[in-house]
Amino acid sequence: MSSIRRFSLVSDRFQKQMPERQSGALRIAIATQDLEGLNAHFGSARHFAVYDVLPHEWSFVEVIAFDDVSDESGRHRTEGDDRIAPKVAALKGCQLLFCLAIGGPSAAKVISAKIHPIKVPQPESIQHLLSRIQTMLRTAPPPWLRKVVAEAGAAKEKPCFESED
Repeated sequence: MSSIRRFSLVSDRFQKQMPERQSGALRIAIATQDLEGLNAHFGSARHFAVYDVLPHEWSFVEVIAFDDVSDESGRHRTEGDDRIAPKVAALKGCQLLFCLAIGGPSAAKVISAKIHPIKVPQPESIQHLLSRIQTMLRTAPPPWLRKVVAEAGAAKEKPCFESED
């Protein structure tokens, strides 16, 4: 049985487990071992740092921590022991997931939970990654990001040029 812990900054003791997403923000999960960088594979990540990202700001939401993770070879220690489903369930509400690698079955579970997984080829700082996402949101987002933004309800309405005469 896997243990999951959530850490967040709270202003009162009655805050919900997963704070509501800021209006227009994308909720981003980042696979990390040290809470400083994107530096983990999905299955072996001990932590996921969760942020809400807007074109001109980002805010920390929470850290989701796992005690029992897979090794980076993709092999599980016990046959039939599912370490992926609890991670996918814990990331519910996120639109994007950044990691160094993710296996096919894990990616399928993440996608079916309406989370878009993105493999990044090299480790990088969380701050640098968030800045890159903001730059994409402010300029011309690639098609995959436009789709995620639209599905998340964070897209601005397109102007209507039809007259109402």
